[in-house]
Amino acid sequence: MPKLQITALRCHDLGPFEFTVQTGERMVISGPSGAGKSLLLRAIADLDPHQGDIYLDDKACRTFTPTAWRKTVGLLPAESQWWYETVEEHFTHVEPAWFVKLGFDLAILKRHINGLSTGERQRLALLRLLANKPSVLLLDEISANLDNENAERMEELIQFYQQQQQAAIIWISHSKQQIARIATQHFTLTNGLLTQIK
Repeated sequence: MPKLQITALRCHDLGPFEFTVQTGERMVISGPSGAGKSLLLRAIADLDPHQGDIYLDDKACRTFTPTAWRKTVGLLPAESQWWYETVEEHFTHVEPAWFVKLGFDLAILKRHINGLSTGERQRLALLRLLANKPSVLLLDEISANLDNENAERMEELIQFYQQQQQAAIIWISHSKQQIARIATQHFTLTNGLLTQIK
């Protein structure tokens, strides 16, 4: 069962960070804009330079290939990138029930990316991430541009996925209502350091 352990992690003049996220936990990080929350997630995803150690199930990040780590420890940024013209070209495997849970029918697969709304693209980016079956989800304000109904649909799917896969989650959110719904532990990031909210 996945356990993410962060030890003496420093990145971009932030840290050192020391924490563990166990399987089934949802660690939520809030804090002011510019505090470095996204940079922390990028470092954990091994996308930005960092010092210190990151372990998944006691196996160090440095022992994974970059591709293998990023498939296992999946980052969903606030705005995702798309490379092909149509939705279906971005999916090698489709879980029809997951599309339904997010309010789509499978006709969405034939749509052109440029014809989708920001919210549609973000919901589809979550499905694209989950299709890789990551053991850890790093979620960066993923529902900030969604209405309440679609934000809650995403939350429900993520919690369903977590129960199914026993994933560990780090989730950045500014919404007090969302934090109250999803957090099993809550931290704020200010002045480069994490503080747990009891």
